[in-house]
Amino acid sequence: MSSSGASKVTNILVVGVGGQGTILAGEILADVVLDTGFNIKKSEVHGMAQRGGSVNSQVRFGKQVFSPIIPRGEADILLSFEKLEPLRWIEYCNAKTVAIVNDHSIHSLTTATGLQQYPDNVEDELNSRFGNLFLIPAQDIAEEIGNPRVVNVVLLGLMASMLDFKKDNWLNALKKRLKPKFVDINLEAFERGYTYFSE
Repeated sequence: MSSSGASKVTNILVVGVGGQGTILAGEILADVVLDTGFNIKKSEVHGMAQRGGSVNSQVRFGKQVFSPIIPRGEADILLSFEKLEPLRWIEYCNAKTVAIVNDHSIHSLTTATGLQQYPDNVEDELNSRFGNLFLIPAQDIAEEIGNPRVVNVVLLGLMASMLDFKKDNWLNALKKRLKPKFVDINLEAFERGYTYFSE
């Protein structure tokens, strides 16, 4: 997938629930884009992040970008750290949207307490709504590495393998944004995602 174009604005919507590193992923992506010289706009909504609520980061880049908000129906990539979130954001997607989704369910406060029911057919719904769906066992990969909290970087690495930005740009952004003691495990997580399709 090309990350460039003379007048094209690329729209990437990063979604998850509180505590998954959704905002951090958006910041890393923004750093990579800035290093390439594109114009970029970014917005984020924390929602009820502390209570497992929905969180999103919207990143738009191109030769010229006027608004930080992705118009409905114009997301090029949906990067989701939880399996139900893409359905909550479906109105921002279209038939060509690439959906990269963590094959893992996280119950929000409402579903955990029984106020709402977590759907049983989420995977069927995803397959019917997205023609370009990549349902990835990122949670399992993160746990194999030794830290389930690096799911966001596993998926970021996989998305990076689909874009035209140089790998070194991503690695530099990770090192810039992470505390030194967390760099090595996140670099491993990124590599696992980046090479996922070649394994």
